[in-house]
Amino acid sequence: MTAATKIEAILYLKGQPLSIGEIAECAACDRTTVEEGIIELIDEYARRDSALEVVQTSKGYSLQLRSDFQELVQTLIPVELGVGALRTLAAIALNNPIRQSELINVRGSGAYQHVQELVEQGFVRKRRTSESRSFSLQVTPKFHQYFQIDKLPQPFANNSEQKQLELQLEPVAEGV
Repeated sequence: MTAATKIEAILYLKGQPLSIGEIAECAACDRTTVEEGIIELIDEYARRDSALEVVQTSKGYSLQLRSDFQELVQTLIPVELGVGALRTLAAIALNNPIRQSELINVRGSGAYQHVQELVEQGFVRKRRTSESRSFSLQVTPKFHQYFQIDKLPQPFANNSEQKQLELQLEPVAEGV
């Protein structure tokens, strides 16, 4: 087994960027051997038509999927959203579009973080509205695709059925 092969295995198994020192410690070899192995790996991945690449980041070297495959990743790997972010997404979808200020009134200040996460994940589009200082939030086609909205049963295909099910709530008189 060559040093480059061992380094490749280490980068794969760790699944996160590693410094030259960390790789040398895992591979039980010196820094020069690691540097030469990294150069060999970078060159080898560049020459072959591979979905993977070895890249240097601010945190070290990493074995990762080439950026050309990001769309495939988003399609195949389920998104991890916490309960709060899912509830915020549901509020946006139900009121689509909604002003961010209205969403914050409903969901609380934690929704700012949720909105940022949902925008980064591609489920929500955030645009500045001309008539107010607040942003307009709306779900994206990715939201519809990911949650397969078009495949959900439509419980109220006919508007009269929905009206029959609506409840009339009247205020209760005090002291009764």
